[in-house]
Amino acid sequence: MAGRRGPDQPGRAITAFLLAVTLAAACVGQAPRTPSCPPARGELTVDDLPAGSSVLDCPAVGRVITHDGAGLAVPEPGTTVSVDALTADGSAHGFTLTVAADGTVSYAYEAARTEAVRGGRADAPAPCADAAYATAGRKEYGTYEWFLGDGRLPGGISRAEARRAFEDAVATITASRNDCGLDDRVAAKARYLATTSSKADIDRETRCMRPDGLSVWDTGDLGGDAVATTCSWSRPAPGGGPEELLEADVRFNTHDYAFTDDPSGACTRAYDLRSVATHEAGHVFGLGHSGPGHENLTMFASSFACSTSARTLGKGDVLGLRSLY
Repeated sequence: MAGRRGPDQPGRAITAFLLAVTLAAACVGQAPRTPSCPPARGELTVDDLPAGSSVLDCPAVGRVITHDGAGLAVPEPGTTVSVDALTADGSAHGFTLTVAADGTVSYAYEAARTEAVRGGRADAPAPCADAAYATAGRKEYGTYEWFLGDGRLPGGISRAEARRAFEDAVATITASRNDCGLDDRVAAKARYLATTSSKADIDRETRCMRPDGLSVWDTGDLGGDAVATTCSWSRPAPGGGPEELLEADVRFNTHDYAFTDDPSGACTRAYDLRSVATHEAGHVFGLGHSGPGHENLTMFASSFACSTSARTLGKGDVLGLRSLY
């Protein structure tokens, strides 16, 4: 009879219900589906490629990731890239992206300091009384070999003068030069190689692009906020410990800021070339920025216009180098 339920229909319903419960239980504990990948075109933010995602599941190598006014190109698996900017007001613009050998992404962020420094140097400890430092988790295990770009030079100085200024700044780090009576226990090495037509792998928006294997110091436009920027690439060291430096490029923002190698009483807004260069060399050899309250150390995130104080290291700067070397 139409509409009449057969005697076995209740049993079929029970069986179907039990099968659904069984399948649902079997799905518990399965690996989650691959997360949705970021847009195929354009720049990305750190939210588009979050920590824990994989550049193998979602092809992202070479794509630009931005954060807080800085950016970098996603490196190959097994590589870390860091961008560190020295700014006029001491605000922090920088972060680090690590791509593990299996493609997994992780980030390290510098604590933001967005307010301009107002009288902070007067309140901060003297350089030789301040033991604060930060390290970036990398070091130069061999000899840092670097080139000087063949373009415009900061402060209108000659190429020979620029080379001497930069060599002197790098030597301040490798020899841990200071006025605090601290002896040199830092086994870091560097060597200038030549002038090159190659450019630092940093673009006009303070972004670290793909490395070319050459560590270049040059000048250009960094977008206005950064007085100078260092981009560093590293990889895990065979024996563990800080990562091994692969390349470190430095660019001075001559588009928006003036530099001088000889500040005088008439100086008003120019940055001392050697002070800025010493700060950037600190990043090359693995130092991070000292935080607020440590404005008199070389590794504070501003070198302050017309000041030469960052030409020599403070106690914290030296201790940071000793912790690495």
